[in-house]
Amino acid sequence: MTGLNLILLGPPGAGKGTQAARLRDELGVTYLATGDLLRRHRAEDTALGRRAARYMTAGRLVPDRLVISMLLDALGSASPHGFLLDGFPRTTTQAEALEAALDTASLRLTAVLLIDAPDDVIVERISGRLTCPQGHVFHRQSDPPARAGICDHDGERLVTRDDDRPDTVRSRLEVYHAETEPLVAYYKTRGLLRTFDGTQPPGDVLAAIRTALGLEPARHR
Repeated sequence: MTGLNLILLGPPGAGKGTQAARLRDELGVTYLATGDLLRRHRAEDTALGRRAARYMTAGRLVPDRLVISMLLDALGSASPHGFLLDGFPRTTTQAEALEAALDTASLRLTAVLLIDAPDDVIVERISGRLTCPQGHVFHRQSDPPARAGICDHDGERLVTRDDDRPDTVRSRLEVYHAETEPLVAYYKTRGLLRTFDGTQPPGDVLAAIRTALGLEPARHR
């Protein structure tokens, strides 16, 4: 496989989702999120999905070897333009296992893209979200509804989800710093890490990514 083979890293709320969507659309790479893969295999009742389901039903983590098998299975039909992995690896142990699996499949990583932002910015971003039962999302500061606490689209009451409360966000960040952040050093020593300021406007972040990958600036549509 030729093309851009990328991993996307960063804390929750740093803007990974926005960049993943733009990179997928503009570069034509196959986007592989491990959560989506697990759900798809379970829904399709594949052999890998049945094996993963036994762990998930018991409240246990799906073993790395199973997740990597799903990734490699998906890469078999991936775009010739490359792939973008999101959600795996999360630890250096997983990174080592993934590196070995990719090597066996004669695949090489092009770069690891780290979208970063300070904790206080992330807490403000996420805890400011307001969501209605139909899934419409607003933000207290950057995108408030016309009427306080009421969805502009359907008149439903807006709430802050439990996952978006400041204490929960800080707990998620603690997990990220403890478990996932060591990947930064891991990929930096391998010369693969590229770091981007997630506090900048999404368009500026994308432009910086394109420059780091040696791509031409995107044409205005």
